[in-house]
Amino acid sequence: MIHNVYFWLNADLTAEQRSTFETELMHLLEIDYLEHAFVGKPADTEKRPVTDHSFSYSLTLHFKNMADHVFYQKECPKHLRFVDACKTFWDRVVIYDSSPIH
Repeated sequence: MIHNVYFWLNADLTAEQRSTFETELMHLLEIDYLEHAFVGKPADTEKRPVTDHSFSYSLTLHFKNMADHVFYQKECPKHLRFVDACKTFWDRVVIYDSSPIH
């Protein structure tokens, strides 16, 4: 199961708030039960109608199974800390969760 999260941060964040967001986001990569994890910013790719470069940061987490995702959402201390510490920093969040088709 792949959990893709896109964040649009508030335009008026201070440098300290942005640094806190980045630090807390990077801590999510340390979760030991993940198959893979990635944090990024919009790539400097060609501007095309199908490419959205408007987000501030992205987070991709690959879970072994749905149970791990449920734990992450409801009980994972690192995720709960991230949300609590950073929820005032974003204007918008969009999540795309995907499961394999076979």
